[in-house]
Amino acid sequence: MTPYARAGIVLAAFGLAALAAPARAAAQQADRCRVLCMPELKIEPTLTVENLWSRPVIETLDGSGRVVESARAGRDRVFELILALDVPTEIPRLGLTLEAIFVPFGETDEHPFTGVPASALRSGSIRDNGVEIESELNFELFDTDQTGGWVSSHVDIVDKFSPAEEPRAESVYTHKLNFEWDTAFHVFNRLPDGSWLRNVEAEVSLDYVATGLPNAGDVLGSERFVTRASPWSISFVLVMPLAPLVP
Repeated sequence: MTPYARAGIVLAAFGLAALAAPARAAAQQADRCRVLCMPELKIEPTLTVENLWSRPVIETLDGSGRVVESARAGRDRVFELILALDVPTEIPRLGLTLEAIFVPFGETDEHPFTGVPASALRSGSIRDNGVEIESELNFELFDTDQTGGWVSSHVDIVDKFSPAEEPRAESVYTHKLNFEWDTAFHVFNRLPDGSWLRNVEAEVSLDYVATGLPNAGDVLGSERFVTRASPWSISFVLVMPLAPLVP
């Protein structure tokens, strides 16, 4: 099964888990749930700044392996679209999240599966619109009950399943260990209960990718990393509920 087919199955499971839940489950949610509670499906437009700190120095090599340029990588800005399935639990301060992440406007110079360069195509470009999957274990730091309804925060341990970035990778997609610190601002907290907008959040997420990145000396194509790839990024997220529309 290809990574894209696997991602499609995960996305279908996301939608079915949230949309097929019977309406009466929402009424029963306040009374009880068995370990895992009713999930919530959300869509999250996201702007991510990569290479936030410890930006790597990268050498550009010619066909014979000689260095033609050496420069420190800049900070990259990437727009992402995330489908997130939040699963509350009865365990205090513990939750689960599954995410499917798209980069709708990404581009690449070479097709990752066919090897055809963009220059050989009539359009002259190739959309790099692969899907990444994240499975998260969420540990609550504080909730809206402690901040007058305005702010909540949690740290996450994440299994990130995304395109390989190391030259030693033996799979097109690899698992990476990721740590996140997410802080949500409930900016419409004063709206009345039952309002969809009341559940929209503005979120800031600080990420650290602990494994699966290029190390110093690694060569990827025509680039050699003089220093390790930056593990740091920060994301600015708009969190909007899809199902149920009013959690």
